[in-house]
Amino acid sequence: MNSRDNHLQMTLSIAAVERDTGIGKDTLRVWERRYGFPMPSRDGNDERIYPMAQVEKLRVIKRLMDQGHRPGRIVAQSMEALQHLSRGEALLHPGSGAMHGREDLLAFIAQLQAQDHDGMRRELLKTLTKNGLQHFVAEVVAPMTILVGDAWARGDLAVHEEHLYTECVSSLMRQAMAAIFKPTQNATPKVLLTTFPQEAHGLGLLMVESLLTLQGCRCVSLGTQTPVRDIAQAAVVHGVDVVALSFSVNMNANHVVDGLQELNLLLPAHVEVWAGGNAPALRRRQISRVTVLHALNEIDAAVSGWRLKLRHHA
Repeated sequence: MNSRDNHLQMTLSIAAVERDTGIGKDTLRVWERRYGFPMPSRDGNDERIYPMAQVEKLRVIKRLMDQGHRPGRIVAQSMEALQHLSRGEALLHPGSGAMHGREDLLAFIAQLQAQDHDGMRRELLKTLTKNGLQHFVAEVVAPMTILVGDAWARGDLAVHEEHLYTECVSSLMRQAMAAIFKPTQNATPKVLLTTFPQEAHGLGLLMVESLLTLQGCRCVSLGTQTPVRDIAQAAVVHGVDVVALSFSVNMNANHVVDGLQELNLLLPAHVEVWAGGNAPALRRRQISRVTVLHALNEIDAAVSGWRLKLRHHA
């Protein structure tokens, strides 16, 4: 029996499925009654347990829902049909429409699928060295991350391959940032970077830190999943000017809005909040005191605008 077969024989509890997929326990139970999927077994304590094949299908369903599909139309579909739908969505995904013209990115994906991790890292390092960190983040990592996500949703990449890609580009960006001349203690703005507790994806955060570092900002990164009150406390302790937060497409809208509103109440009045990422909640409503950056190329303008206001108030 190969590792893939062993993986599919595993089961997860309903709490573990909620953590893994981002789909709530109550929703899973409603779908079970309404659509006949997922259809868990029961363990010795009569608790629901879900086979990995169903968990993988739930991941794809969640991604399609985040792209705007209604659960009533997709939950009962076969995995093959869902993957076919994902292929169609990939062509319409923001930033991926030009994928056929990016043979370099497709070559990286092919190396990842062929398990040529060393080769992929070498080629990515060549690109970084030749074109610099700004180009690497905006023109390579950002669009390639979309392609990797789409390939995973279609079943063309395994979760461990997606994780390996993330670790590879993250280490290269950290290496490049370490080589950049560090800003002085008086450089502004000083930016605290993190995510809310429900957000485990840190690649977007690292891309933002890279671009801020290039702009001469002083960055304090807390990594991912920091409680809101701790974010506010860290902002005070480190004396930051801006709190920058990253939200992936899977982030629950209530967690985004409620968290930002709570953070507003806890932060000193002079500290700005910059929020970026693909979370739909950032586009649906305006939140007081929060500057939404819809794309990486808006970071330079945000920094310039902050510095301009500082000069006006000096």
